[in-house]
Amino acid sequence: MNYIIGISYGLIAQILTFIQIQGYVKYQTFKDHTWLVLLMGLPLSWLYMQSTKYLVLAGEGEIWPSRLVGFGVGIIVFTTMAYFLFGEPITMKTAISLLLAITIVCIQVFM
Repeated sequence: MNYIIGISYGLIAQILTFIQIQGYVKYQTFKDHTWLVLLMGLPLSWLYMQSTKYLVLAGEGEIWPSRLVGFGVGIIVFTTMAYFLFGEPITMKTAISLLLAITIVCIQVFM
């Protein structure tokens, strides 16, 4: 259950982080309101802290698995959102990286 909670917090944080950082490149509104975009970092930090807390609990107190799961979730989110929001193609290199990220998450959660 802690893995589900931790991954959920991480997933939300990664999605919002993508919007915050990459949105600055895509949307003029983000450029016009830089300080509001910067303030988005405060709740994002809390989401990442909650994600880490639950992933460390799931990993029986070890912090390394939480980092690997967070990395994998981040790669999955980034690839998905870059494809849908920016229309970036999923090349062979990207597909292999995505497969590796999914494999990393599965190793940490199921082994």
